[in-house]
Amino acid sequence: MTHREFTPYGPSHWAVLVVFVVGAVLLVWIGRRQTEDQARRLGRILGVVTAVIYAGVLLYSLIPPSIQWSVPLQLTDLATTAGAYALWSQRHWAVALTYYWGLVLSVQALISPVLRGPDFPHYRFLAFWAIHLLVVWAAIYLTWGRGFRPTWRSYRLVVGITLAWAAVTMTFNSIARTNYGFLNRKPDTASLLDLFGPWPVYVLVASVLVAAVWALMTWPWVRIANRLPS
Repeated sequence: MTHREFTPYGPSHWAVLVVFVVGAVLLVWIGRRQTEDQARRLGRILGVVTAVIYAGVLLYSLIPPSIQWSVPLQLTDLATTAGAYALWSQRHWAVALTYYWGLVLSVQALISPVLRGPDFPHYRFLAFWAIHLLVVWAAIYLTWGRGFRPTWRSYRLVVGITLAWAAVTMTFNSIARTNYGFLNRKPDTASLLDLFGPWPVYVLVASVLVAAVWALMTWPWVRIANRLPS
């Protein structure tokens, strides 16, 4: 059976965006009405679902194994792992990683998906969108549904871990001639990175912009917290 190719902002992409919005609104609505026990149970269910789907995607990437795509070094791999653990445990550090990575980097995948391959209902289409939607939904649910509030400590944590990931991944890419994280060259499909100049300029520009956006995502919450009576 021949599948048509996925096209950004084609019918299937718009359908995914509608599903994303409906799911996000529903999770916030549910989260604000839950008791602690209900939130714990739902968080663990969603955490297991996220982990199982990610494990399936990871196993599929090993058939056949290739150093080009089978090594879990994409930031999406880290974000999905953090999201699953954050939902399960609701530990502040894991939720912080999910908040920053999910709401900036995974959202970018919704806006400018780097997906070259068959359209719905092919496995690759479903796997790509399932992973990215689950991470963003986790961040939205835990923040606006369950009341997680980032701090400057959260900000420093995610910046430090992201820089460490970038250093390790760029080194691996250089040795193995891979391109995990698009740190060593731009993706073949159109993306926001096209606006930031050639390599390595686009890496530096993107890093500064992401750090600035994360700071803006932190400042309002800290300001609100400082205004509340102690």
